Amino acid sequence: MEEPLLSDVSAHAWFNGELVPANDPVLRLNDHGVVVGDGVFETLKVTEGGPFALRRHLARLRESAARLGMTLPDDADLRSAANAVVDANKVDANKAAPGLLRITVTGGPGPLGTSRGAGPISIMMTTAPAREWPETAAVATVPWPRNERSALAGVKSISYAENVVALRHAHEHEASEAIFANTVGHLCEGTGSNIFIVIDGELITPPLSSGCLAGITRELIVGMFEVTEANLAIEELDAVDEAFLSSSTRNVQAIATIDGKPLPTAPGERTSEVARRFELLVGHDTDP
Repeated sequence: MEEPLLSDVSAHAWFNGELVPANDPVLRLNDHGVVVGDGVFETLKVTEGGPFALRRHLARLRESAARLGMTLPDDADLRSAANAVVDANKVDANKAAPGLLRITVTGGPGPLGTSRGAGPISIMMTTAPAREWPETAAVATVPWPRNERSALAGVKSISYAENVVALRHAHEHEASEAIFANTVGHLCEGTGSNIFIVIDGELITPPLSSGCLAGITRELIVGMFEVTEANLAIEELDAVDEAFLSSSTRNVQAIATIDGKPLPTAPGERTSEVARRFELLVGHDTDP
């Protein structure tokens, strides 16, 4: 997703145990997240009922942190912090939710190198308005593979430079999302999304073994529908009947074109069905 500018971030943030003004310089310059991109994160949709699917997001955050050798506080403490920063940033007289919650964990202050310091990790939470996504997206495949055997495969790491390069490539090709294959040429994921395709009515998505992120929206869709998890050559995108992206910020977004080639229908019948049922879930269940 495209992150908000600092001016778009809400007034209050949560940093290492307390609410602080969001523009206060609380992160030290030698924080390992700044120095080498050592950290993990989650971005959640915030509804009127609170952070959506917080339980699932905290579980993934904990798994990602453990993969990097970080130990997080108890979920109860993280949940309390998340609710505190959301409540602090509710806006206008109707107390509308801020839209997005970002939780970031870094290796904390340390040396100016790869080795992590002995000090505590840094944990911060901020909120921002939600972005309005169009009904359909143009996507572009990129020439660089996801490494499904990487030490960070499946980790939601803050080391996003690879995604920045890929998304710039997509923008240069008049697309709003980039699609990766993995090192063996199988369809993998977007820079901030999972991908689903439909062939002859069958709903298909790459398996986690492809190196894609275990997306929370992906997980919920797989649990709600009959979905085939299968390795597909990225060239098979040329034969899809319909396709869509899923993420915690865009929910379900139909793909209209792939590398400039229009799909037969966007949104298609299956995509529309998934989108409708997912919207109902978001509106009725804060923590599915």
